[in-house]
Amino acid sequence: MLVLLGVVAASLPAASSSADTVFGEQHEVDFSAHNAFLLTQDALRGKGVLFDVKPGNSLATLWTPTNTPVGFLAALLGEQARYRYEIQVVPEGSHKSKIVVNLRGQHIAQDALGQYKASTRLGLFNAIDQLAARYPPPSGRPREGGVNFALLPNEDLRGLAKRVTGDESNWREIAKDNGISSPTDVTPFQTIWVSNSLLKKPKPGS
Repeated sequence: MLVLLGVVAASLPAASSSADTVFGEQHEVDFSAHNAFLLTQDALRGKGVLFDVKPGNSLATLWTPTNTPVGFLAALLGEQARYRYEIQVVPEGSHKSKIVVNLRGQHIAQDALGQYKASTRLGLFNAIDQLAARYPPPSGRPREGGVNFALLPNEDLRGLAKRVTGDESNWREIAKDNGISSPTDVTPFQTIWVSNSLLKKPKPGS
């Protein structure tokens, strides 16, 4: 899912230019933050984009000049129009994260900044999704000795545990088997593996 955050005036440290503007986008993936960060780096390398890795699952690409003319004063000072991408991956659960891409432009008019956004200039999010399809996250679920269930709309692990095992407290064991950290760290229709030992036992004669 791609969300455009729009163009905003940047609140910048002293080292940044007062001519900076920022255009933000974000994209959700069904990967941990660490794996999503690795996918993002691979996608950038595939596009030939150079970057510096920063702390906290973040990175910044190198500045790229544009052909956009700058104002008279900026030209006198030897400044040029340029842009870069500042990217951070934010965890949203053990198997989901959000990739936030801020396009930072210097001496680029706001109405021209959109043409440099990562989703169109680089096709970055499409590239990440293509890599994700080729390298799906490994499943920690056992292959045998249980049954896969699809979560119902608005159902979390507590609800699933109650429905298929008869005991809501079994959500902890189900979460452990599926590598899930909390009962709400799931999405509708997600497939959840439940051990046969936890399933409801059929009543005699049924």
